[in-house]
Amino acid sequence: MHLPDDAHPTDPKAQRAADRRRWLRAFNLSLGFVLVLLVVFSVQGAVDLRGWTVQPWSTAGLQGLLGAPLLHGSFDHLAANAIALLMLGTLATGLYPRATLRALPLAWLGSGLGAWLLGDPGSHHLGASGLTHGLGFLVFGLGLLRRDRPAIAGAMIAFFLYGGMLLTVLPQEPGVSWQAHLGGAVGGALAALLWRRADPQAPRRRYSWEIEEEQAAEATARRGNDPLEPPSPHEVPVLWTRPPEQETGTVLPFRRRE
Repeated sequence: MHLPDDAHPTDPKAQRAADRRRWLRAFNLSLGFVLVLLVVFSVQGAVDLRGWTVQPWSTAGLQGLLGAPLLHGSFDHLAANAIALLMLGTLATGLYPRATLRALPLAWLGSGLGAWLLGDPGSHHLGASGLTHGLGFLVFGLGLLRRDRPAIAGAMIAFFLYGGMLLTVLPQEPGVSWQAHLGGAVGGALAALLWRRADPQAPRRRYSWEIEEEQAAEATARRGNDPLEPPSPHEVPVLWTRPPEQETGTVLPFRRRE
């Protein structure tokens, strides 16, 4: 699969500074969203927000598609989702800023639709866990589809931290909305498939053996893809050239033995 590749950095110091700014921006955005969740949770006790939860197969419950990810049932529920959002949000936004920005609406709405379509009538679904599953499956999916070094490393980190998300999309624990998990995961996986080329590969150092392999492949292509065909004379490197002013030969004098 072809991916757009940024030009190789001419200034490594400037590139490192740009990378630091990108990761700091990703962390700040994730932290900002977590603070929004804290503010909403602090006012839940004073304002009745049950109408903004997802209520399966209820017309009134459709507005929960927009508000349910902002609501949480307890502080423990909020803390678990906040940590996951902070870590997975930073990882996804730092690696794939464009794809993550486009994937968030799919994961957000997918979480609510999964709960609305698959949930039990009369139940209420809330929480940002569907969004965390969307981010997790986005990083998993892009690691499988892109297969460049940062993508594979990001997928391994996400799997090490939250590999259990592969199982929590199925019914396991009573009271846990696996339907929202499944909907968010489908949204994240779909976003990975749609926008796998949205972010170019990060510039990286090219090693000498990579350059030699590319040159050998180009030479093979010019010879008609036949590795046994010898190269043309102008492709053979000249190891030594006699200077034009040098004589063609030199007679070494030998002294007679007395």
